[in-house]
Amino acid sequence: MHGRIFTPFRVGGFIIVPEEHPVPADSGLPLVMGKKGAFGSGEHETTASCLEKLERLPGLTGARVLDLGSGTGILAVAAVRLGAASAVAVDIEPAAALSCAANVRLNAMEGRIHTVCGELAAVGGGEFDLLLANIYADIHLALADEMVRRVRPGGTLILSGIPLQDKFDVQRRFERLGCTLADLQILEDYTTFVMRKG
Repeated sequence: MHGRIFTPFRVGGFIIVPEEHPVPADSGLPLVMGKKGAFGSGEHETTASCLEKLERLPGLTGARVLDLGSGTGILAVAAVRLGAASAVAVDIEPAAALSCAANVRLNAMEGRIHTVCGELAAVGGGEFDLLLANIYADIHLALADEMVRRVRPGGTLILSGIPLQDKFDVQRRFERLGCTLADLQILEDYTTFVMRKG
């Protein structure tokens, strides 16, 4: 995005709306995004895929969510819009954390989404019902143990940002850690996995 203007557009049942633009009536669940965003306004195929998988996920009401590599925070905002009780959005990039915090305010979700600038280790204790990670394949592989440890048994991981050539490595890594593949979407250049922790 980086400061350019965009017009409202739909992804599944969501409508992504730029700040200062009126939210179209009866057009879907609104996700209001600031103009000065980091990556992740919803246009990229991996973000759109995560939003679609999130929307179809049963049992999200009251869930605790962790959004790893949150960028603009669009996935955390979407999860709360769908009924999650709370979300922690963590990103190592200060610009992304600032953008996320601004979008939390634009969506009136202060107190429900906590923005953290730092690594996964900077997130406090406790287990999550759902982990969202739209990040590079090498980060999935490096953080897999800690990611799985953060999810409660029976919980869900939505993993994306994985180039097609890396999908088997990432799938195998998480399966070795006790996860099973619940759903898979092959995109043009990337893969999205929905994994369940055993």
